[in-house]
Amino acid sequence: MSDVRHVLVLPDRDAAEEAAEALGERFGITEEPQLVRDALAGEDDAEDAQWLLVVEDPDEVLDAAALDAFAGEWDGWREEP
Repeated sequence: MSDVRHVLVLPDRDAAEEAAEALGERFGITEEPQLVRDALAGEDDAEDAQWLLVVEDPDEVLDAAALDAFAGEWDGWREEP
């Protein structure tokens, strides 16, 4: 078992929550992804924060390109490890 995880960067909390819900339906993920607020340097306002969706992939079954396209549906992207 490996420690593979994917990080999807999304523009706001609503997008991250919607993507988290759709992720299980689309990719059959059973473990709930972790939502993390990523404040931009020097920004105090939560509205200016990006949100990270951290997806554990211990069996390395998720396709990176498919996850990147998925995040793009919410104007986001997948971070390269």
